[in-house]
Formats: sequence, C-alpha cells, structure tokens
Amino acid sequence: MKQHVEHDATTTEEMDRREFLKRTALATGALAATMSLPGLVTGIAGAAEKKGALQLPDKYKDYNVVFVSFDALQAAHVGSLGYPRNVTPTIDAMAKKGFNFTNNISVASWTVPASMTWFTGVYPSEHRLTNKFAVFNPPSNNVLSNLKKLSPELVTLAEVLKQNGYATGGFTGNAGVSGFFGYDQGFDTYFFEKGKFGSMGVSIPKALDWLKENKNKKFFMFLHGYDCHGQNIPEGGFDYRFVEKGYDKKYTGSAQEQEALREEGLEKGSVAVRDEDVKFWRAIYDEKIQRTDARFKKFLDEYEKMGLMDKTIFVLTSDHGTEFFEHNHMDHGFSLYDELIHVPLIITLPKQKTGKVINDQISSIDVMPTILDLLDVKMPEKAKKQLRGASLVPAMKGKSVAKEVYSETDYRQYTYKRSVITKDGWKFIYTLENKNRELYNLKKDPKEIKNLVEQQPRIAYELEQKLFAHFKSIGHDLNAKQWIPGLNPVYDSQAKGAQKK
Repeated sequence: MKQHVEHDATTTEEMDRREFLKRTALATGALAATMSLPGLVTGIAGAAEKKGALQLPDKYKDYNVVFVSFDALQAAHVGSLGYPRNVTPTIDAMAKKGFNFTNNISVASWTVPASMTWFTGVYPSEHRLTNKFAVFNPPSNNVLSNLKKLSPELVTLAEVLKQNGYATGGFTGNAGVSGFFGYDQGFDTYFFEKGKFGSMGVSIPKALDWLKENKNKKFFMFLHGYDCHGQNIPEGGFDYRFVEKGYDKKYTGSAQEQEALREEGLEKGSVAVRDEDVKFWRAIYDEKIQRTDARFKKFLDEYEKMGLMDKTIFVLTSDHGTEFFEHNHMDHGFSLYDELIHVPLIITLPKQKTGKVINDQISSIDVMPTILDLLDVKMPEKAKKQLRGASLVPAMKGKSVAKEVYSETDYRQYTYKRSVITKDGWKFIYTLENKNRELYNLKKDPKEIKNLVEQQPRIAYELEQKLFAHFKSIGHDLNAKQWIPGLNPVYDSQAKGAQKK
C-alpha cells in the first residue's frame, strides 16, 4: 500500500557552456582514453572490448538506483564543468569517478515540465504537465495538473521498476514535484514537505529512515531538494561567505526580493541592477550550492555506512538552471537560453573507480531509457513505445551519441517557446505567441548575445522547419492552435484576488 506522506515543516566572472567544455576536456583529457572497470558485476558477461571504449557489463541485474535532483543547479556553477570556485566538491568527486556528461540539455526550463520528463521519457507537450494548473479559471474552475488525468496511457519509471520487484521511495521538497501532480505514481512511499520549496535538510533524513527499512531489498530512490532555488533560504539565514566585503546591502537575498526581481523582469522585459548586485546574487547562490553539496556529502556518508555503495547506480542531475541577469532577468522558466537548460548529469556505476568525460550533446529525455538499459528489467511494451530518448550506455562504452536536442516552455502561460540545438552548435528559439525568431551560433557566441536571424536567413528557415517538424512528429502541430498569453500562476502573488488551490 502506497504511503503518501506530507510533512510540516567574492564571485568570479561567469563562464559560458562552451568554455566549460574546453576546460573540462583539457583538465581530464586522459580520461577519454581506453579504460576498464574491474570487478563490476560478477557472473555477467562484459561488453566486447574495443579500442577507446570502456568495458562495461551488459546489465546491472537487481542493483539499486539513487536518482538525485539538485533543483535549479546551473551548470555554470559546477566545478566538474569548469567553475573555479570550490562549491561542489562532493558532486565533483562523483563526476571524477563516474560518467560526467558535460553537455546535457534539459527539455524545459522549470521544474514541473522538466522533472516529469525524467519519469515518463516523453516531452512536456506529451505528458502535458506544462503548468501548475490544467485549467485556471478563477474563482471556481481551477483544475490542478495531474499525470494520471492528463496522460493516463503513460507508464512511469517508478511503475516499471516496481513491476520488476523494486521498492520505490521518493523524498522531495514539494512544490513543482508535489505528489498532487502525479509524481507519486509508481512510488510505494512519496514524501513531499508541506509548504513550498523544501530543503534536503528535511528530505534526506526521511530518505535515510526509509533506507534503513529497505536496505535489504533492491530499491529505486528519488532524492530532491530546493536548496539552490531562489525561493529557498538556508536554515538560520545566510552567512554571506562569498559576498564581497564592502557590499552596501541593497539586497539581503530574501525570497521576497528574489520574487520581486523575477516579476519585475517579466513585467518590464528587464531588471535594472548594478554589477555589484549581480555579484551579490551569484555569491549567495554559491553559498546555497555549497551548503547543498555538504548536505549531500552527509547523505553519502550515511549511505556508505549501510554498505550499499557497491550495489548502487547513482544518477545526479538538475531539472533546470537559473538566470542571474545573463539576459536581464532573474529566475527561470520564461526563456530557453543555456543558463536555464544546460544542466549537470553524472552517472556512477557500482565499484567504478575511474571516470570518463563525455562531451556529446544529449538531452534530459535520455535519463529514463538509460536507467532502464542499465538494469536487467522487463519492460512493458507500451513503456518501450513511449520512450522518446535514447540510452546513454553506448556513450559510456565509447560510442558517440551526440544529437540534436529540443526544449520547450509554456511558463505560466506568460510565454510559449520552443528551441532546437544542432550537433554543430546552432541554436534556434521560436516564440509562438509573437512569432519571434532567434538564431545563435553557440561556438562563436556561447552567451547567446547576437541574434543571427537576419544575417543567416537560410539556417534560420531550415531550423524553424526542423523544429516544427519535430513537434508535429510527436503529435503537436504548432500551427494548429493560437498561442494566447494568459494566467497560470505558480506563486500566490501572481494572481492576487483570484481563488487558487
């Protein structure tokens, strides 16, 4: 019987994504050479040994999976992706011994749509959790989005594993991954902290308690927290460890300040802030990340004491990044620039001692098929058919898996955007409500500053056709409806006077 649990409860200059890849490749180039992982799974035949390829077992039958989401963790602030400040030592250590996918692009730029793709293997347009409300028509006709109601035909990752004998437990910070949206589908236990934007400081102890009861079973765990998010404030407040001395304290880093800046940017198109304010917000973001990393370290320490490390696959990632004025805004969801959709992905295998950097461009939609490919589980036919992504196991074995990636956002019905990034670094963003077109050459302009639509009309046209064809191929003809901005709130302040759930 499912338990449905609710609980009360000095910065450096930013570096762009392509520069990360250069630095990472230089620093760890030797890791791309031929390696072997001894003693991974006894009694299972290894893959055929090829020059330049890792030797992996075919499957990890009956192994555990711990899937960790560090909500709102921008790739630009992760050490193993090139960030110079030491704020992610635990995550970096996992990357050093695991598979570090440096060019992982999320299918969406905020939590609700992005996270559900991990568990269904389909695009947000398909699972249909594109906003908090399926219908928002106050005061009485408000219908919360729910996977079972919106897409009852979809099978979740947790359901597949549960059908294969796995104990399934989810421990989260609520808000965008609340059980009310259907994230609990397939979980024996699904904990979401009462209130919004809960911390791993609450979800980790709950997860450890569950592990103590289930450590002798094979299990799938989802661990999540909003500790890096703009709306989460550290218990006891900030210590401002990275804030430059002499800052005049125009901002304190409060959730109210962050929300006001986000809404101002949406309303006015930009936010007027000083350089020292941008540095301040990045500094407290780094403090949050470092605190989160330290919490995760304590989780791993306790996990190791249980003797489970050699039986577990770890998947570490984030649903989306966040913006700190790279494009004159604050927060996330409202655009598809790299600061919002470039996220870390690290996979470590049992008894793995030596890591590998994989620079191929991949998508967060590949996570579910990768986990299912690693495990020796029986797949329901409809689950096989629904998966849009591809397993990353071939990349772990040395094969190229680079591909075009697609992202989307219908954030609060404030905007409707779709994007495609080609394997050779062209990025095209289309805004459906006003038909605005953006084209960037990420190799030459990684910060997405110069829109080349007018200078490169042929490339823009071809990518527009490719983008529309992709969505049509998954049953979503972008020309078949009007895209009218409206109101679909996430926060109470966004619909003052309107009755909300």
